[in-house]
Amino acid sequence: MFEPQPNPTAFGRRDLLRGALAGAALTGAALTATPLFGAPASAGEPRRAPALHTGGRTVAILGGGMAGLSAAHELVERGYEVTVYEPDYLGGKARSMGVPNTAAGGRLDLPGEHGFRFFPGCYQHVPDTMARIPFPGNPNGVADNLVRVEGAVAGFRGRPPIFAPVEAGSLDQLTPELLQNSIIGAFSFIPELPPAELAFFAKQMMVWFTSSPERRFGQWEYVTWEQIMHANGKSRAYQDYLVNALTRITVAAKPHLSSARTIGTIGEALVLAATGLIPQFSGGVDRILNRPTNEAWIDPWVDYLGGRGVRFVLGQRATALRLRDGVIGSATVVDSRGVASTVTADWFVCAIPVERAVDLLGDEIIDADPRLAGMRELQTDWMVGIQYYLTSPTEIPEGHIAALGTPWALTALRQAPMWVGDFAARYGDGSVRECLSVDISDWDSPGILYNRPAKQCTATEVAAEVWAQLCEWLNTGTDWLRREDIHSWHIDPGITWSGGTTRNATPLLVNTVGSYDHRPDAHCAIPNLFFGGDHVRSHIDLATMESANESGRAAANAILDAADDPAERAAIFPLVALPIFEPAKRIDADRFRAGLPHLLEG
Repeated sequence: MFEPQPNPTAFGRRDLLRGALAGAALTGAALTATPLFGAPASAGEPRRAPALHTGGRTVAILGGGMAGLSAAHELVERGYEVTVYEPDYLGGKARSMGVPNTAAGGRLDLPGEHGFRFFPGCYQHVPDTMARIPFPGNPNGVADNLVRVEGAVAGFRGRPPIFAPVEAGSLDQLTPELLQNSIIGAFSFIPELPPAELAFFAKQMMVWFTSSPERRFGQWEYVTWEQIMHANGKSRAYQDYLVNALTRITVAAKPHLSSARTIGTIGEALVLAATGLIPQFSGGVDRILNRPTNEAWIDPWVDYLGGRGVRFVLGQRATALRLRDGVIGSATVVDSRGVASTVTADWFVCAIPVERAVDLLGDEIIDADPRLAGMRELQTDWMVGIQYYLTSPTEIPEGHIAALGTPWALTALRQAPMWVGDFAARYGDGSVRECLSVDISDWDSPGILYNRPAKQCTATEVAAEVWAQLCEWLNTGTDWLRREDIHSWHIDPGITWSGGTTRNATPLLVNTVGSYDHRPDAHCAIPNLFFGGDHVRSHIDLATMESANESGRAAANAILDAADDPAERAAIFPLVALPIFEPAKRIDADRFRAGLPHLLEG
């Protein structure tokens, strides 16, 4: 289908593309953001749930993570009676937790978490929700707890680490050539990378920027990021850093398996946020919270929702959905003792992770909407964090830390210097002055200390291996990490070890090639059943807090549609693109429909 065809024009491919882009500039295309095209019809148009006209106002939300809380937020503000059933902890993978038995002298327990929180400037739904959650002393609520990060540390094995800004800064205009050159400049610090290959990488990013929605969903969804970047035959540096490391540090995504469309989507959003040209992305390309997540966000959110009337039922895990007369009549929830209860409501939102949601999709449910069977084909992977508590602050510059090329794809963040207050006075026993939070994104590759993947290591071995990799990648020419400074460490409790087997209760969806076809919309053919979670189709299209939040809003809107409710819909923010690329995208759409390759390909 995508074999190159004879070019019917008299111009070369690059000449035609340049001409189209120049024409856009001459006709006054502004450098302001415009909504990105949605998926073409062939990718599955959203279906509006049929109206029930029952007038019912009760909603049962199964799952109290990001999607469930977001749906509850939108619905309770519109007068619905909402009950959230959660088996473990409100906030899901976004929550933070105290490390048991680490407090002394009236302090709080040391703060632990699934992994450090990262709020890219391209996020729109999460900051909007945060601004609507009151927080003492903050005019913009919880949103004022976000602080801007302006730099990052890149570490390479056996080389001195590099500190680099994360924002392009001071751009007041953008052309395709300037964007391509900016991409080259942004990654020119990578050692041993042939300049020609860096230029090729930038050109491939321009292929993405100028690809039509038709090609993105019809072609790039079905090839890997490794393929679109033509990794085969390139240098080791190109493969290790530009193709592999940049993909793995973004999310638990393997470039030889991940959909090129998904990786391209988040890459484009981050690049646009870095330019500073998009009004919606004025918060900067990189932000973090100024406190542990529960203190800064989740606890105030739960308090706000509870004050509005949301009822939270903890310790209850959904185990079944019962279909009656074509609608969900009830759900079954089970507590920790195995005691089952029946839940009834007018509307049901299944906002639990995909690996658990599929267990609720019995034959009756699939018969009612066969498209839901695709959820069984979705895959998950591991991306889990460890925190090191240090008795002395490190000298690593503030900002995110990317140990590029580490076998376990490590990224990290110094938290104490960017949090409010005195860390030692507030947490632990008074001797801990630093929290270095590290995400492990590759649990399947052998390490450098034990030559085993993380999944085959004990908790103690994981802690030792991660520290060894960080030292190897960050300590050349520095004395940033010292073994004697380690007070203790903490691994997310979702990881457990038993009988020689390592298990993970909190995996992440990975967007493998073609997986978009299997992902549900927020609504389905069962008129009172809705879905939330980072596996639900969304604009950001990645397993993130942002996608989960958007899915909760979409589920709430679908309930309003099904109830024929005139209330104002929850805001859904599309991704944005620059008009300068629209003429090229129109040309590419015509070429795609004609079976021709992209102008810059082939």
